[in-house]
Amino acid sequence: MNPLLTTARRAAEAAAAIHRRDAGRVVLSGATRKARADYVSKTDLDAQDAALAIIREAHPDHLILAEESDEPVEDQLARWDGGPLWIVDPLDGTANFLHEHPQYCASVAVAVEGTPVAGAVVSGSSGERWWAAKGEGAFKNGRRISVSTERPLIEAMVGTGFPFKLLDALPRYLGQLDRVLRSASGARRGGSAALDLCYLAQGSLDAFWEEILMPWDFAAGIIIVREAGGVLTKPDGNPLDILPGPVRGANSRALLEELRVCLEDDAPHRTGHTL
Repeated sequence: MNPLLTTARRAAEAAAAIHRRDAGRVVLSGATRKARADYVSKTDLDAQDAALAIIREAHPDHLILAEESDEPVEDQLARWDGGPLWIVDPLDGTANFLHEHPQYCASVAVAVEGTPVAGAVVSGSSGERWWAAKGEGAFKNGRRISVSTERPLIEAMVGTGFPFKLLDALPRYLGQLDRVLRSASGARRGGSAALDLCYLAQGSLDAFWEEILMPWDFAAGIIIVREAGGVLTKPDGNPLDILPGPVRGANSRALLEELRVCLEDDAPHRTGHTL
């Protein structure tokens, strides 16, 4: 197996093992608030330590970009020379975890020259595992996966995430959500972008958008979705890289263009049905 993928899978498994250890024991009252509705817990920190130990043992010379680092993401990225960079979210969906909601996971990816080349996502609550490496396909629990059949937006299930950290972004986002609800078959918000992108890769979602994401939220999802046949871009249509910002994804370029038009501020309302 691809050695980078092997490390990504082992690191994500190590983090998810911490999730299982602490599930139902570490709750909101025991967490520290980083910002409004944004928490870090002992589980986040222990899971990160477990994942990083695996990576450092296998690749001691590689750089690591981890969510719970004390160093700002901009400073971490400034040191990157394009060589292998490990991007780790030890617990994506911390709020869910602290409320005993099952939508949380560990996400580990490695990028070279700005592009993820291997990644793994593990759900400690469900036991589901997704992984992919460049040119090798995308897999869930050992079986190859692919995005859903191409369909128009009116028949599509669209995933999203709320901009809960930046309330000033809510009015624009709510306008987008209103238009998507009127134009698509339905919209879903699970609270873990890493899982949402896995659902896009396996065909459970047909499209996805979010306005504010960090590299660790979507780095593994990039390679998993692309290897499953999907498309991920920035709002302007350029390929998605690992810099913080908005994400647009779909099972095809045609659906992605429909979603892009729908999300524009001046897009007209359309009548659809919402489930």
